[in-house]
Amino acid sequence: MPQASTASSILHQLCPRCRSGHIFRSSIFRGFARMHPRCPVCDLKFEREQGYFLGAMYISYGLALITIAVLAILLRAFTTWSWTRDIIWALILFLPLAPFLTLFARVLWIYLDQSIDPSTR
Repeated sequence: MPQASTASSILHQLCPRCRSGHIFRSSIFRGFARMHPRCPVCDLKFEREQGYFLGAMYISYGLALITIAVLAILLRAFTTWSWTRDIIWALILFLPLAPFLTLFARVLWIYLDQSIDPSTR
């Protein structure tokens, strides 16, 4: 079976090493998913050390800012509300997306870290 592309592997939350094993026990789009400690296929340890996913928090923060800004700009373009109301509604619309972005940031962090410092474990 040919190996999936990096973008496809990230979207499907697959292991960055083998691109076959799933990072989460269920898809992040089906609720708040629990992570496998290791890849079920190649045994790559996802959390390398205590506090490993602190970097994912920064990615999640960046994704949140971009998402809220885009939502506020779209609301501004299609409504006659004030900026304050646009931003408040952008925040309200963002809230259901926050858990997905948090988990997706973990996947991005694992891929970024694995590309910079490939794990042999």
